[in-house]
Amino acid sequence: VQLQASGGGLVQPGGSLRLSCAASGSIFKIDDMGWYRQAPGEQREFVAVITGGGSTNYADSVKGRFAISRDNAKNTTYLQMDSLKPEDTAVYFCYIRIGFFYWGQGTQVTVSS
Repeated sequence: VQLQASGGGLVQPGGSLRLSCAASGSIFKIDDMGWYRQAPGEQREFVAVITGGGSTNYADSVKGRFAISRDNAKNTTYLQMDSLKPEDTAVYFCYIRIGFFYWGQGTQVTVSS
């Protein structure tokens, strides 16, 4: 199983980015799909998750600004990030859970003017 994350970049405060994470390999059914992030010098922290049934959960710091979704036909999850703030700057890691957890390689998001 491999995960390929994309969509990171440099954006001004108040801007938007959309991250994608596509899973490939021997996959029958994905349970949870989600995102964590890690800022320089900080621990990795939870951002958002979407279950196989479509339920979502978000970190308090991103509620109302970020939206997670998934396309089961493509084994892909998306993270729409709006109203970005400098404190959202981090490397964003996607993951899936199919019994075990699998992680993507991370994509850099930088929010700066």
